[in-house]
Amino acid sequence: MANPRLAVIVALIIGAGLLRLVPHPPNFAPIAAMALFAGAYFGNARLAFLVPLAAMLLSDLVLGFHSGILVVYVCMAIAVVIGMQLRGRIGAASVGLAALASAVVFFVVTNFGVWATSGMYPISFEGLVACYVAAIPFFHNTLLGDFFFAAVLFGGFALIEHVSPGVRRDSLRAV
Repeated sequence: MANPRLAVIVALIIGAGLLRLVPHPPNFAPIAAMALFAGAYFGNARLAFLVPLAAMLLSDLVLGFHSGILVVYVCMAIAVVIGMQLRGRIGAASVGLAALASAVVFFVVTNFGVWATSGMYPISFEGLVACYVAAIPFFHNTLLGDFFFAAVLFGGFALIEHVSPGVRRDSLRAV
């Protein structure tokens, strides 16, 4: 890639996607963080969606697909949109809030999907509540993973920009 900033952003997202292949606690994964990061740093909306979804797809080719994968990809796309709201406002508080928002969206949407399609819960209000209650222990890891990987991606990129002036936005045309 001729643009070093673009190369670093893509490499960080692909690297995060590959981290899914490393053993980790349930739901402690870089999925939302790489989507937030892509949304925040790619000026091109097509790349913002394509690169993290491609990284996710590559890791899923190794890990395998499951019945709820489409819902996970939709949540990832929503996280890209949340990340787009960070453009020009990247800081610890805004990234933390975005990570929290994406974790809540993931929890609400994926567990609704489990309730609606898995057959594990009755299709009733009580079944929906039971599904969400059963998922609460996993939400902790989702939050921790989203916060941790967002800090690694956003903080790591800020460090790279600091030590490598050629990667800074002001030294290149926007990505």
